[in-house]
Amino acid sequence: MTIRRTISSLLLATTVLAGAPAFAQTPAPANDSDEIIVTAQKREESLQNVPISIQAIGTKKLDQLNISNFNEYAALLPSVTFQAGTPGATQVYMRGIASGGDGNHSGPLPSVGIYLDEQPVTTIDGALDIHIYDIARIESLSGPQGTLYGASSEAGTIRIITNKPSSAGFEGRVDGELNTVSKGGIGGKLEGMINVPLGATAALRLVGWYQKDAGYIDSIAGTRRFIIPAGTVLAPGYTGTVTNAGQVKSDINTQDLYGGRAALKVDLDDNWTVDTTVIAQESRTKGRFSADQSLGDLQVQSFQPELSRDRFIQGALTIQGKLGNWDLTYAGAYLDRKSHAESDYTDYAEAYDALYAGAGGVAGYQYFFNAAGQTIDSRQRIIGDDAFTKLSQEFRVASPQEDRFRVVAGLFYQRQTHLIRQDYQVPGLAANRSVNGLPGTLWLTLQNRIDRDYAMFGEASFDITPNLTITAGGRAYIFDNTLAGFNGFGSPNAVGAGAGVGRCFRDAAGALVPATVPGGPCPNVGTQILSASGALTTTVLPARSTGQGFTHRVNLTWKPNSDLLFYGTWSRGFRPGGINRRPGLAPYGADFLTNYELGWKTTLAGGKLRWNGAVYLQKWNGFQFAFLGQNSLTQIQNGPNAEIKGIETDVNWTPVTGLSLSAAAAYTDAKTTSTVAGLAVPVGTRLPITPQFKISGNARYTFGMGAVKPFIQGLINHQSGANPALRAGDIATLGRLPAFTTGDLRLGADFGMFTAEIFAENVWDARAQITRGVRCSVCTRVYATYVTPRTIGLKVGAKF
Repeated sequence: MTIRRTISSLLLATTVLAGAPAFAQTPAPANDSDEIIVTAQKREESLQNVPISIQAIGTKKLDQLNISNFNEYAALLPSVTFQAGTPGATQVYMRGIASGGDGNHSGPLPSVGIYLDEQPVTTIDGALDIHIYDIARIESLSGPQGTLYGASSEAGTIRIITNKPSSAGFEGRVDGELNTVSKGGIGGKLEGMINVPLGATAALRLVGWYQKDAGYIDSIAGTRRFIIPAGTVLAPGYTGTVTNAGQVKSDINTQDLYGGRAALKVDLDDNWTVDTTVIAQESRTKGRFSADQSLGDLQVQSFQPELSRDRFIQGALTIQGKLGNWDLTYAGAYLDRKSHAESDYTDYAEAYDALYAGAGGVAGYQYFFNAAGQTIDSRQRIIGDDAFTKLSQEFRVASPQEDRFRVVAGLFYQRQTHLIRQDYQVPGLAANRSVNGLPGTLWLTLQNRIDRDYAMFGEASFDITPNLTITAGGRAYIFDNTLAGFNGFGSPNAVGAGAGVGRCFRDAAGALVPATVPGGPCPNVGTQILSASGALTTTVLPARSTGQGFTHRVNLTWKPNSDLLFYGTWSRGFRPGGINRRPGLAPYGADFLTNYELGWKTTLAGGKLRWNGAVYLQKWNGFQFAFLGQNSLTQIQNGPNAEIKGIETDVNWTPVTGLSLSAAAAYTDAKTTSTVAGLAVPVGTRLPITPQFKISGNARYTFGMGAVKPFIQGLINHQSGANPALRAGDIATLGRLPAFTTGDLRLGADFGMFTAEIFAENVWDARAQITRGVRCSVCTRVYATYVTPRTIGLKVGAKF
């Protein structure tokens, strides 16, 4: 059964059950001023007692703000920024720890960890954009979290905590939405959840969703003209001029997303509980999600169809119990993610045509001929297929939380695999100009990447006095990363003589060594083994990058009374090193982030006002920098050092009954403090992507009118401008990400079991840019990805 049919069945079940009698009413959500319980330190604790910088968005606020994806909740987190090209390809950054080039399928590991409940779901090829529905809370932990969360939590961690099955009673909900986008189409979503007790000690929770995002970018008519090499004969039907008549269309960038989650909780006895969860989601997009400003408002010229499909399924098992008065936890998960993308690479042909004008354009330089020796259309189409798996396991123990001396300690293991296939196709390309054995493929990346992590971790806390606590922790780690396969042109293509097949390993007789990744022509990434006599063999081992080390966290917390907490932290995070996919490039080393932080947690005005914040200084040494190098191929090297100074704060206030106010803000000053030869990054260069200032504010007033409770709500987000890249040359090409302000407005009423509201998001239809980029290293057409234009809609829901 397909994911689509499974989710349709779940949604149908929730709709049918909506008419069933309610055996137990859903508990009323907590007020914004109520205590928030988080598990950021692997224990259940009040948010106000956790001595780290953490923001938590609970179920109630997620529902009130109609948050359903990463982009929407990231706007509320002051220290979080991101780059996004298409849905599901988002790169996440925190506190300015960004070099602007992360996220390639064989690039550096992310610097921000993403967790779903107890399991890491961080992936190299973009963060999983898990649909937000029936979620207990989202926790954002700023600063290095390497002690408890490991390698990809160098700059911070984001945790998505789902609502768990409950045996207390039957409950459910159904929500539906219809919306229209300014200058675009019509979209909507349907979501549902049921919780079914299976006796007194077990319960099942089923969640399903479908969402259709309307398009708003138009592909308009365009023409490209390419140089015709002197003395060549053109292939029939090709004139050197191409048009996009077949791709002229309005609202091209659409997405259909569907998914579901099933969770089973079983209490084995008073001390032991087993939780199992399966989540599956699929996204299908069409069109380009970025626009060319030089053409007009939200317009682009697409010359070939573009689409993507991103699907994942994860199974997770968590066992919790007690041995004596110690808590024991096992958390294991297996994630399988597969993506397919087809992209128009016309810009590459256009840019290289100009670059090689002296050699007869791109067709003359790279010999774009068919089998008859005729010059053909040089435009490429990228067919990308990525298969990603992650196995993670953690076992930990925790002493009683009420003890004066307490510890949390554990073991962690994860293995990530990433099978990468990027096929750059040119229809009609002659076999002797193609990658060997793959007619029509000009360039091929076919590689298998495996990242392994092993760790021991622990933290110990001691109450020096009832109000003063010291915590010290560390994580000893080993990483072992390998890369094998092929990358490049074919041979005897003259351009590929020193790359691609031209660099493949050969045996003692000079024959190509068989492919180490099935489907490729031969291996050119790896290490060839010699025989005892020193002769070449056909055995090629993967290229390997390994390392080990130790990260730490030391924290001193002073809590003068139950309403005030102050802390100081010295912590360190890291990212493992890795291997460049292009043969001949050296591996890159691990990078490290050291954090010095002072923070406060305050609860004032009788619990009606919470004001939290932190100031910090971070030093990022030898940070991994990924950029487009030769042939527009991503390469990674260790760059300069950087220093980041900042302050972040959030306030929640309920001054009178029915009125809730909240705000969060961050100021980030991130600059390089050294330079590296060849990178053209002077000392004092601002790190990219992150604005210096970011703020969001939300106000909601609920009128007290008996059983019917009308409400009005407003949300505003603002961030200052930022550079989209690190190198001066790239900034000169791309321009600057401008400052922007967006606002949302909602009006509605709660009728007890039912809710209804109308809303307008991005009310003044701001063209807020979140990413700027080009398609290749020498391309000059700049594309911007925008916040969705003004969206007006109606949402209704029912609880039972």
